[in-house]
Amino acid sequence: MLGINGPEFILLLIIGVLVIGPSRLPEYTQKLANLVKEVRRMASGAREQIKEEVGIDIDEVDWKKYDPRQYDPRRIIKDALLDDDTKPVSAGAPVAAATAAVAADTKPKAPVRVIERLAEGEAAPFDTEAT
Repeated sequence: MLGINGPEFILLLIIGVLVIGPSRLPEYTQKLANLVKEVRRMASGAREQIKEEVGIDIDEVDWKKYDPRQYDPRRIIKDALLDDDTKPVSAGAPVAAATAAVAADTKPKAPVRVIERLAEGEAAPFDTEAT
């Protein structure tokens, strides 16, 4: 609880009782109780809102999966490089290879990029509003 151990908490309570005084202590205790109730109500409301909007319950989420400390870039790269992307050869492999060759020939060609150049000695356009 905020890094406060037992004896420190008791000392803070004693100082609080002395500063507040016994006459106002019930009033401040009631305010603290209302504050705790309000915080709990807000937390449960947020939990319900997340459940409605996202469609999952917070208790069902595997938080370890989202822990950033588990991501090791070296391991991720090594796994990606060693990942076997080849598919097993099946009985219909020659047919699949022929189909892939036909599909490669019918790929749409990339459009030719036209680069417009200024004529030699022509000044580049200047926009006075851009500066």
